[in-house]
Amino acid sequence: MALTSCKKEEKGTESKSDIAYASFGDSISAENALSKEDVLTTYAKMAQGDTVAVKFKSQIKAVCKEKGCWMNLDLVQGKEVFVKFKDYSFFVPTDSKDEEVIISGKAYVSVESIEDLKHYAKDGGKSQAAIDSIIAPKTKYSLMADGVLIQK
Repeated sequence: MALTSCKKEEKGTESKSDIAYASFGDSISAENALSKEDVLTTYAKMAQGDTVAVKFKSQIKAVCKEKGCWMNLDLVQGKEVFVKFKDYSFFVPTDSKDEEVIISGKAYVSVESIEDLKHYAKDGGKSQAAIDSIIAPKTKYSLMADGVLIQK
């Protein structure tokens, strides 16, 4: 009788969320994830060299087509976050564009060189004309992710 009671409690805990996620990197939960608006507010207050631990929900706008070693996430007001993965220890599926994601890691503001911007544009499948149009460094909102959940 006690085993049956415990078993029912476990099932109730498991069915708490109807959303299924594929997990990459460190194990994280979907609970207490910030909104895109909250994360944009956080980035707006940061200066180059600052880091802040964040977990938020967004949508994947672009992903490295070669290995899945980086991705861009949608924020609001046309802004986005460039994501790399901690210690290059995990990647995300190369076909995960437009998927919902919950991500955890260290947010920071960076200035990307022209060379890096061209490299990322090439990996992202941009045209040669688009790559050649990159002529200046760019201040970016970035994140070093330690854990990622992609909605199945």
